[in-house]
Amino acid sequence: MASLEPRPKPKETEMSDSAAPLARTPLYGLHVELGARMVPFAGYEMPVQYPTGVLKEHLHTRAQAGLFDVSHMGQVKLSGAGADAAFETLTPVDILGLPSGQQRYALFTNDAGGVLDDLMVARLGDELFVVVNAACKAPDIALMQNGLAGKCAVQPMPERALLALQGPQAASALARLAPAVADMTFMQVARVRIAGADCIVSRSGYTGEDGYEISVPADAAEALARALLAQPDVAPIGLGARDSLRLEAGLCLYGHDIDTTTTPVEASLAWALSKARRAGGARAGGYPGAAVIERQLAGGVARKRVGLRGLDRAPVREGAALFDGAEAGARRIGHVTSGGPGPTFGAPVAMGYVETPLAGVGTRLFAEVRGRRLPMEVCKTPFVPQRYHRR
Repeated sequence: MASLEPRPKPKETEMSDSAAPLARTPLYGLHVELGARMVPFAGYEMPVQYPTGVLKEHLHTRAQAGLFDVSHMGQVKLSGAGADAAFETLTPVDILGLPSGQQRYALFTNDAGGVLDDLMVARLGDELFVVVNAACKAPDIALMQNGLAGKCAVQPMPERALLALQGPQAASALARLAPAVADMTFMQVARVRIAGADCIVSRSGYTGEDGYEISVPADAAEALARALLAQPDVAPIGLGARDSLRLEAGLCLYGHDIDTTTTPVEASLAWALSKARRAGGARAGGYPGAAVIERQLAGGVARKRVGLRGLDRAPVREGAALFDGAEAGARRIGHVTSGGPGPTFGAPVAMGYVETPLAGVGTRLFAEVRGRRLPMEVCKTPFVPQRYHRR
């Protein structure tokens, strides 16, 4: 049986080494102008919040539309006749069957079945467009360059910025600048000209809301951001609200909810493992860790990632131990990987790993916070209903 104690985390890559110079996105000057509080994140100076504060930014995104700078993330173009087949050697996802104009959630795995990163991959004609997490950008690019060498061209795109527009008014706000985006549906991707710039737009995001991610040339990013912020329903949103929004949406944060010590099956991400790549599928296996992952799909796992609702008012943070009872002799059965207030949900929310027999919805658990055992309940995720735009 796998250990249910917190496993050693990979070296933390989100907060930068204080001795290393921090990079700045093309929107740094705009963030400062707007009064953002800047913090080190994944090697960049990034806005954690603006003067209105995290709570108001969170609620504004749920009610209207929020603009996020995610230019620190990695953007990569793969080209060549064998790009899709080659990419499948790195991920348990169906890339050969990905239609042009569509995007898919994917994972990089290691030989032990652990998650190296989660990412988005889109097909644009004969090219693949890949977006990876900021903290994993350098190793992900090296993985692709080494693993795909001689099979396709791997071209990092540091000359492009990335913006995310999220919320129920995102479509109407962006459509005022580019009417064609209104016809897009969830996970569609297209080349669109916006505010004079050639952009790559996907109807997707990291908040559970309808919205878009917009890849734009770096020298046009500030003009596009200003054009979006000029819309009456759009406000700038920082990393603080981005985290609380994704947590309510039940979405994993790499390095916290998933990492090299967790497999997709343990992480409750089996839905992302394409049928074509599973045992009996058209192209089963052939990616790192396939044997481990197939064994877990068939035989189950000792622990699972679950959603947790706090039954006390106090939020439960990452690292808190989980027990099967409140008494001193209770057994430790897991730990929290993400947690905080749930402003829209109306109660503290968290995610964590627990023994599989205790992963059922409604199971009562207890989190240890500063010497107190706080009651929690296993809860379905997302905590807040998703509002993705589907036909």
